[in-house]
Amino acid sequence: MKIVAFVPIRLNSQRVAGKNLRSLSGSPLMCHILKTLTAVEAIDEVYVFCSDESIRPLLPEGVRFLRRDPSLDSDTTLGREIYDRFTAEVDADLYILAHATSPFIRAATVAGALDKVRSGEYDSAFSAEKVQTFAWFEGRPLNYSLDNIPRTQTIEPVYVETSAFFIFSRELWCGRGRRIGDKPYMAVVDRIEGLDIDYPEDFAMAEIIAASQNLPR
Repeated sequence: MKIVAFVPIRLNSQRVAGKNLRSLSGSPLMCHILKTLTAVEAIDEVYVFCSDESIRPLLPEGVRFLRRDPSLDSDTTLGREIYDRFTAEVDADLYILAHATSPFIRAATVAGALDKVRSGEYDSAFSAEKVQTFAWFEGRPLNYSLDNIPRTQTIEPVYVETSAFFIFSRELWCGRGRRIGDKPYMAVVDRIEGLDIDYPEDFAMAEIIAASQNLPR
């Protein structure tokens, strides 16, 4: 079974300018997830999928560069267009789609989720954060009744996908266009592992976390 991980990278981020190359604890942001993936023994190949070859010298050892068409760098580009292009160019049995915006996900978390899919018990996997609080959706309570307010300790939790990683088979993506199947394994992560850098305040929080952990990156 061939297992390939890939991290889509574009350098023209709108909400946090240049975030993928911005330094976090002494290394470009994108290098944190790449080093994590190279630490997972079961992964055969790790790729950066980017249109700009200038990042080649920055890549950690063991990471391959695959150039993508610059047209995929548009703000209107859908994720599925990127995944379609990558899977068309790189053959594998299982793919791990990971994102540079999740620098604190642990190799053990990825490896554990990968083992669940490889066992055949699950057809896919993804990272999620457990949120056990009063949640609303479309103007109404999602996980409790206004007439019966529970304690937060006993309220039904909500699970929110993080962007850290998705694990799926070639058959699932190429056959059905899905990165999450009918029987997925949900790798529940804490707030630190689940941190997703989308806005400047997220990067500020990441810097605080990295400093407190003294990350050797």
